[in-house]
Amino acid sequence: PGSCPALCECSEAAKTVKCVNRNLTAVPPDLPSYVRNLFITGNRLARLPAGAFPPQRLPDLSALNLSGNHLQAVEAGALAALPALRQLDLSGNPLDSLSPQAFGEGGSPLEELVLHGALRNHSVFLSLAAMLQSGALRNLSRLELADNGLLLLPAGMFTALPALRQLDLSNNSLVGLRNVSFQGLGQLQSLNLSDNSLGVLRNSTLAQFRGLPALQRIGLGRNAWVCDCAIEDLVAWLKESDQVEGKEALTCAYPDKMLGKALLKINGSELNCSVPVDLPSQLQTSYVFLGIVLALIGAIFLLVLYLNRKGIKKWMHNIRDACRDHMEGYHYRYEINADPRLTNLSSNSDV
Repeated sequence: PGSCPALCECSEAAKTVKCVNRNLTAVPPDLPSYVRNLFITGNRLARLPAGAFPPQRLPDLSALNLSGNHLQAVEAGALAALPALRQLDLSGNPLDSLSPQAFGEGGSPLEELVLHGALRNHSVFLSLAAMLQSGALRNLSRLELADNGLLLLPAGMFTALPALRQLDLSNNSLVGLRNVSFQGLGQLQSLNLSDNSLGVLRNSTLAQFRGLPALQRIGLGRNAWVCDCAIEDLVAWLKESDQVEGKEALTCAYPDKMLGKALLKINGSELNCSVPVDLPSQLQTSYVFLGIVLALIGAIFLLVLYLNRKGIKKWMHNIRDACRDHMEGYHYRYEINADPRLTNLSSNSDV
């Protein structure tokens, strides 16, 4: 039980095993059972199969670092045999496959998950989102998703993480948070959105931030803020909020005339928002006006009909009498044509 695998360094006093830069292609099978902190980094594992960690072999392993291993696949059940696992670092691995059942069917006690630069493959990111939404990692308090080139986030990605305290989404390419829900993250204390491509934060997102009672730190630095009329709500929120770190340094990236302008120093006159251009509102107003005009024309038409009701009635009677005379003529000709005797008589009379 106290032996140390070849190519690894062990410290029983510190409950730590380090297998660093040893070109390992698999997890050593003879890890000592006392280990609590395991570092297998800078190797060539390629894949983490089911049973990579033997059942009941590592009952106390709480921190596992697998960063920088060229790891491409984490298969179902690969981490299921680690009942005490609290911290997992998979950063720096070019993952192509991440099974939603990697922690087994019953979920995991995992509290910290670090995935820096490990989710460049979009399908792997969707697999992670499915895992989070399933509730398999409900105990997560720290989630780091920085440096993954993320453009958009699934709407309900964080809804099953009630214990989350730290969320790092920095150094991605996020262009908006309109469909992202932070509701239910009542324990969230830190949210890092710096180094993205955010142009504006809508009122719906700002309302969610206001509704998070524990949120103390929000990072928004180095984003491409678009300083037009749509940014007024964000500016107003920045001026009243003390949650944003370094908010004085937030500046406009577009348009050119506002480049470098501090968001906190923007006023409404600079944005030319006195006459807002709201196409849906204009269309709605046009439809209302058109309806009023049509209703007025209809009312005038009905009034004209009412005032000329006697003349219209007489005109209708005349038309009825004319139609009756015309139909009687047709009926008479039909009776003559239908009776041969009357036909002959009519012919003789003509002669």
